[in-house]
Amino acid sequence: MYRSHVLVCGGTGCTSSNSGAIIEALEKELADKGLENEIKVIKTGCFGLCALGPIMIVYPEGSFYSEVKVEDVPEIVEEHLLKGRIVTRLLYDETVVNETEVKSLNETNFYKKQKRIALRNCGVIDPENIEEYIAYDGYQALAKCLTEMTPEDVIKVVKDSGLRGRGGGGFPTGLKWEFTSKNAADQKYVVCNADEGDPGAFMDRSVLEGDPHCIIEAMAICGYATGATEGYVYVRAEYPIAVQRLQIAIDQAREHGLLGKNIFGSGFDFDLFIRLGAGAFVCGEETALMTSIEGNRGEPRPRPPYPAVKGLFAKPTTENNVETFANIPQILLHGADFFRSMGTEKSAGTKVFALGGKIKNTGLVEIPMGTTLREIIEDIGGGVPGGKKFKAAQTGGPSGGCIPASLMDTEIDYDNLTAIGCMMGSGGLIVMDEDNCMVDIAKFFLDFTVDESCGKCAPCRIGTKRLRELLEKVTDGKATMETLDEIEKLAYYIKENSLCGLGQTAPNPVLATLKFFKDEYIAHVVDKKCPAGVCKALLNYSIIADKCKGCTLCARKCPVGAISGNVKEAHVIDTTKCIKCGVCESNCKFGAIVKG
Repeated sequence: MYRSHVLVCGGTGCTSSNSGAIIEALEKELADKGLENEIKVIKTGCFGLCALGPIMIVYPEGSFYSEVKVEDVPEIVEEHLLKGRIVTRLLYDETVVNETEVKSLNETNFYKKQKRIALRNCGVIDPENIEEYIAYDGYQALAKCLTEMTPEDVIKVVKDSGLRGRGGGGFPTGLKWEFTSKNAADQKYVVCNADEGDPGAFMDRSVLEGDPHCIIEAMAICGYATGATEGYVYVRAEYPIAVQRLQIAIDQAREHGLLGKNIFGSGFDFDLFIRLGAGAFVCGEETALMTSIEGNRGEPRPRPPYPAVKGLFAKPTTENNVETFANIPQILLHGADFFRSMGTEKSAGTKVFALGGKIKNTGLVEIPMGTTLREIIEDIGGGVPGGKKFKAAQTGGPSGGCIPASLMDTEIDYDNLTAIGCMMGSGGLIVMDEDNCMVDIAKFFLDFTVDESCGKCAPCRIGTKRLRELLEKVTDGKATMETLDEIEKLAYYIKENSLCGLGQTAPNPVLATLKFFKDEYIAHVVDKKCPAGVCKALLNYSIIADKCKGCTLCARKCPVGAISGNVKEAHVIDTTKCIKCGVCESNCKFGAIVKG
């Protein structure tokens, strides 16, 4: 029995910030002090508050140490773990009450409005230890299904829960399972889509890194409900920690008889395998994903037939993403009403978001459906840093749209976002402030989809390139008002005629920014100005003579020699030479250089 447990984040974010070295230093320091049998060090998944990583939490006190460095370890061991004195200077400031008392994490602004279902074990258990998962009710839902429920019973509970697919489309999960179950075949499959490709998204990765057994359990439950005996997790190879922990979990589940033949003596057989993706965004589309698993180039297939009829290897297949599966064990263990008690009438439960961009508390959050965007940005996210104004939030990545500041009180659920021309997507939430140009943002996401188009259908392959060219005319100051009409017309054509979800949603960021920020487009076209000062072709740097002290720093820093002037005299910028890199502005200590 250990008197203290030290939990250290071993997710990708904290690992990249050297948490592995912190764990090594901690274990060595504890051994040197003879405390290795009194204090247990546990490498967990993501705690969520990635902005403060590397994170270390000491229990039973619940002391939340943030931005820990290797050189801080001896002090933590000596003062806290040996002498019982909390090292206040290293604590997350919101948790500090006084020198000896700390707040619970659930009392902090970041955590108190969250409800963790899909993320319930992330940052709590050792993801590489099946015993810890079992200690937190792991595999009880599977046991309940196999010993007390029929496949029809399982599907009914999932349908009654109101769980909708968290991969972006929001299709009712129980209905999808029911479709597969009703199709007779000699072989059926379960597929987990872990091909998370949206810029700024890391929800699925964090679940696989922090709680891989819940995905295994959920896929086995799905297999029982639909009649499948084999499952595949399709995960991108760029997620090495997630892949490693998932493989460890699969091996452990097999050793414990939780995968394989005759699970729980029920006569049900189910096994699971990993397939690595090469990073093609289009493979997030379910038919392209299955084509890739089969060993072919990842391209979408026409639907119908849908995967429930003809999916992987032309057999009936159920495909859900990681977050969808992560909810299943809790739903089966606690019942449909438990899940229905959270969220809204048509969007039950919670939603995980990867909160990034111009926001103080970058990280992973899980909120009940119906939480407003304002609560996410201002309360949980801590607001926009640097005194800047919130401008918009991009939901759904390259497939989504921008929610403007005027709609910050929108309750986040599938129907509300659709109603304003946006979409939930898989859960990326990128925050933008007044320094972001919305035309440039639309072009950024379109650049991504142009690169990621598989090229199978002409509306996507050619149409997105033409759409990007039209946007470039706008940002280069070469567009007319007729260009804006062309952009809108082409965007709708691409949406209506593309083969798969990539092309059908690729114009969404363009249409959303046109809808909510048309004044910025008009400023680019009519005034030849970029209000945010981002689009280089429309920028000009100048020096305010009254503010310039003639320090010559800007001239010395200019990479092309575009600035001239004598010492202690006002300088000038030769606009014919200026490459608009902004080095002069960022180095001026007197605020004498402006762009416009």
